[in-house]
Amino acid sequence: MSTTPLPFGPPPAEISLTPGKRVLFLTKDPEIVRKQLAGELDLRMEDIDPADLLDEINTDTMTPAWVCFRHRPADLARDAYAGWVVEGERVFETDALINGNFEVIVAGLRKGVGSSRETAVQAEKWAGIKLSIADSFAPIHERNLINQGVLTGGYDVIRRLQAGESIPLEEFLAPHDPITREIVKAGGLFAFGAGLRDGTIDVPAPKTDKRPMTIGEKIIASHLVSDVSEYVKPGDAVVARVDGGYSHEFTTAQVHVFLEEEFGTDYQLADPRKFAVFEDHLIYADEVAKMRPFIDQIQTLRDLQREFQKHTGVRDYSARDGVSPGICHQVAREHIIEPGDFIQATDSHTCMGGASNALAYGVGTTEYAALVHSGFTLVEVPESIRFELKGDLQPGVTAKDVMLHILLHHAKPQHTLNRIMEFGGPGLASMSLDERATLANMATECTARAGVTEGDEALIQWIAARRPEADLDDLRARIVAPDEGAQYDGGVYEIDLSTLTPMVATPGDPDEGIASDPTNGAMVAEIGEVAIDIAYGGSCTAGKEDDLDMYAAVMTEARDAGLRVADGVQFFIQFGSEDVAAYAKAKGYLEVFEQTGVRVISPGCGACIGCGPGVSENAEQVSVSAINRNFQGRSGPGKLYLASPLTVAASAVTGRITAWKPGTFAREAMAAS
Repeated sequence: MSTTPLPFGPPPAEISLTPGKRVLFLTKDPEIVRKQLAGELDLRMEDIDPADLLDEINTDTMTPAWVCFRHRPADLARDAYAGWVVEGERVFETDALINGNFEVIVAGLRKGVGSSRETAVQAEKWAGIKLSIADSFAPIHERNLINQGVLTGGYDVIRRLQAGESIPLEEFLAPHDPITREIVKAGGLFAFGAGLRDGTIDVPAPKTDKRPMTIGEKIIASHLVSDVSEYVKPGDAVVARVDGGYSHEFTTAQVHVFLEEEFGTDYQLADPRKFAVFEDHLIYADEVAKMRPFIDQIQTLRDLQREFQKHTGVRDYSARDGVSPGICHQVAREHIIEPGDFIQATDSHTCMGGASNALAYGVGTTEYAALVHSGFTLVEVPESIRFELKGDLQPGVTAKDVMLHILLHHAKPQHTLNRIMEFGGPGLASMSLDERATLANMATECTARAGVTEGDEALIQWIAARRPEADLDDLRARIVAPDEGAQYDGGVYEIDLSTLTPMVATPGDPDEGIASDPTNGAMVAEIGEVAIDIAYGGSCTAGKEDDLDMYAAVMTEARDAGLRVADGVQFFIQFGSEDVAAYAKAKGYLEVFEQTGVRVISPGCGACIGCGPGVSENAEQVSVSAINRNFQGRSGPGKLYLASPLTVAASAVTGRITAWKPGTFAREAMAAS
């Protein structure tokens, strides 16, 4: 392992390849990657067909959960890309990236999809990577690269560098907004912040003329620190106040350490009242055999998070008697977020808060540390894309199916990339608040910046039911609607909800959806008969009250038809929060689940992050799951299909992937008799 310290700091005025350093091309053929890592092969961009580069490398692959248990970046780097496993063998062994002497890494489309974990960037940087090349980047990952001082570029850049050319730094700055340019020039976000504080860096505030705005634009405009303008437009670089946010035991340790290193051990937060910490991601890791060797590291993360909470006074959602109060995104909806809020947190599914008519999205630990300390953050105003929903969902079709439809038809062709997804129209109004939360939650699977839904009286009553102290008139006044004539650079797409059918995403990526046959609800021939071993209902996207209603509806019908969970299948249902658990108990659902062979789990992220009951144990197992993403290894080594809560529950009963609509099991029982 190399022990040479890395030369961090501002980039030079001219960028060129360092003599003796190498370029790593992440190709779809893992053997080509292995040869490069071993020093047996060096490639040039001119010899590579971009179609052969690996697309949608997700951050779980770059730093899987067990690597993230290390909060020091130099330790993370030792197992960079440890999640890339082919036929049971790691493509990158321990220290492979460090020992390969690389300073540039090249990938395909949408590099860095999935989790917002900044560890993915830290692992590359502390292994020596100074330049990340891709056709396109997932927005949070690209921001993390910038905040960590790693330069980004396209294929033309690496062609020129490999030809021996030196490229002026100004060319790397040109695609970015003025604030981002200053961050890049400074060598990262903390260096930029220091320049702001000592007066060596000055950021002019843009002045945008009066214009109609989208929901996201209006929220950003209402949070501007500068009073130069009351309006923003896409591309504006602004400084905006942040209303609140949160971190969890996967990320808080780094936030705490970074703040101590940057501001000293007596650092303080600007306003901790609407910020929080959660123990939700790793609370049940000891129930997964592969995670047990890391329990000591996990405990260190918990200890550092509790130290951070005591030091700062942020809201405390630590576990009590070994039970989590709930998944951060769900609890934040219930108890923290209000319409019109601007929310930032260290998790990609922070965008779930958009269901409360707020602008919410995930950031890396460096960015979160900076904003929680100062109370404001730096924003390049994103473009927006609108989904105008009409009609009503048919029985057996859910918001999860809507999102799998959007992932297939809009995210895959990159309509949603780095945009705010705005949901509205009469079809949205027909959906419950929990179903709207599914739409907002899965915006991150679409590699969007955020998802935000229109607000209405139903939202106000939903919040008021959970916060008796809420001022209803104030909440109503906070609702943000798009202006007539607002510009949607990503387009406006109408979706007739009545035409949709249940969908399933095949293993590997949530944008690989297949719809059921609308004539009978059965899964189409492309899937065929898929026998399952595990059915899992839970996670932030599918552990809400409405989701429990769905699981219970299917299992009640199964019970009444004399059916239960199929032999050889394990069905797990995990609550999204303690409030959801109390709701399910009051509705009598626990008895239904017990009678039909379902295992119920206390609140937490669990199997969705690979750290709880419901994960697969070997590559041969097949799961159907209501979680939000199905990347390889995300929830164990097996094959994982994504589906709605209704499809998951029905599949648990039949033992194969099965779409459901009311009366399915009653008709089967009648036919059998």
